[in-house]
Amino acid sequence: MDLIQIIALALLQGLTEFLPISSSAHLILLPILANWQDQGLAFDVAVHVGTLTAVVLYFRHTIRTLVSDWLQSVIKRQAVGDSRLAWAVIFGTIPVGLAGLLFNGFVETLLRNPLVIAATTILFGLLLGWADWQGQQQRNEHQLRWQDILFIGVAQAIALIPGTSRSGITITAGLMLGLTRNAAARFSFLLSIPVIFLAGGLKTLELVQSNLAANWFALISGAVFSAVSAYICIFLFLKMLERIGMWPFVIYRLLLGGLLLWLFL
Repeated sequence: MDLIQIIALALLQGLTEFLPISSSAHLILLPILANWQDQGLAFDVAVHVGTLTAVVLYFRHTIRTLVSDWLQSVIKRQAVGDSRLAWAVIFGTIPVGLAGLLFNGFVETLLRNPLVIAATTILFGLLLGWADWQGQQQRNEHQLRWQDILFIGVAQAIALIPGTSRSGITITAGLMLGLTRNAAARFSFLLSIPVIFLAGGLKTLELVQSNLAANWFALISGAVFSAVSAYICIFLFLKMLERIGMWPFVIYRLLLGGLLLWLFL
C-alpha cells in the first residue's frame, strides 16, 4: 500500500463509520473503483482500532458514568443512575453478536459485491428518509423500553449486509421509535463501541492465526488517520444533525446506489 491508499482508506473508514452511509460499502468499493489491491485484514483491524479509539474518547465521560452506574447496579441489584442505559447497550449488542457468529462466512463470501451494495444503499436510504420524515422525535435514549432496545438490536444485526450501514439502520430504528435525531445518533454511537470492539477482536484473531507479516507504518498511519477523521465526524455530525436532518445522507445514498447500478449492471 502506498501513502495515498493508506490515507484515503483510513479517512474513508473514519468518516463513514458513523455517518449513515455504510463504511463497509465504501471500503469494498474504493479499491474496486480505484483498481487497488485489497488492503488486507491487518489494515482493516488498524482502522477499526482507530474508529474505536475516536468514539471512546468522544464519549469518555458518558462511558465512565455508564460503567460506574452499571457496576453499582450489579452489586446493589437495582437501577442506579444511568445503569439502565448501560444495560440497553449490552442487550442491544446481543443480536448482532449472534448474527455475526452465525452468518459472517455467508456475508463475507456471497454478499460483498457492488450490486448487493447498490440495492441496500438505495433501500435503506429510502427507509432512513421515511423514518426522519415520519418520526415523532419526542423521546431520548434514556426513555427506551426493552422492546425498543430489542428492535434496534435486531436492526443492527441486519447491518452485517454490506451497504446497509450500521449507524444508518440503528438511527433509522431509533427515529421510527420516536427518538429525536440526536438521541438516535447518540444511542447508535454508544452501541458501536462493543460492536467495533467485537468485530476488531474477531479480525485480530483471524490475523494472528494467518501469520501474515505486518507493515507497521501502514497500520499505525491507518489507525491515526481513521481516529482523527472519525472524532471530527462524530463532533460535526452531532452538532449539525438537528439543523440538517437526514436528507443529505438519503440523497447521497440514492446517488451512490444509482451510480453503482449504472457501473455494474
